[in-house]
Amino acid sequence: MKTVARAEHVTKVYGEGAGRVEALKGVDLNLPENSFTVLAGPSGSGKTTLMNLFGALDRPTSGTIFLGDHNLGNLSEPELARLRLHTLGFVFQACNLLPVLSIQENAEFLLQVQGVPSSQWPARISPLLKQLGLESMAHRRPGQLSGGQQQRAAILRALCGHPRLVLADEPTASLDSKTSAELLDLMLELNQKLSISFLVSSHDPLVLERARTLVKIRDGLLESP
Repeated sequence: MKTVARAEHVTKVYGEGAGRVEALKGVDLNLPENSFTVLAGPSGSGKTTLMNLFGALDRPTSGTIFLGDHNLGNLSEPELARLRLHTLGFVFQACNLLPVLSIQENAEFLLQVQGVPSSQWPARISPLLKQLGLESMAHRRPGQLSGGQQQRAAILRALCGHPRLVLADEPTASLDSKTSAELLDLMLELNQKLSISFLVSSHDPLVLERARTLVKIRDGLLESP
């Protein structure tokens, strides 16, 4: 089975001496293409550290992270930035939408940075607006939306760039149960329809029960199934 990303013998250490913390202790993890994987564990387990490594936002202390056929350890910072831009989509707990732009303009901004011709923007964005139930809100700014609508807008921005892998770090942490369930079901539907892989970190039971693949992490180590 082809993998969209994988970690091989990955460690991550922060600090030195008495302040030394081993956040990851030799992690091996394959993320197959078109998968929906949930990375579950308590706070401080190493979830966010591993997500940051898969997102090319940080480098491991030892071991190797691959995105597709790219060994991230062999890439320069500009090369990593290009890979993030064209291969990955990010959905953060805080959404991180640009507040002065409408949700449609947030998506258009990503496409502009990617170098996608403006003539192609409607074909990229309009179907997703419909699928995400955001058509009537396309010209609203993030501050005019509910928390669940903002997360849908963040998914819009992530998916319109046609990523191979979407990384969602605690996407339901600030949402109520009903909104969380609706958002997760939507993500699963998009995973199936668009054949995009998702890696979701969470300790929310609603997220865990929807995992197609559940990976548990504790104290920097993956737990056996």
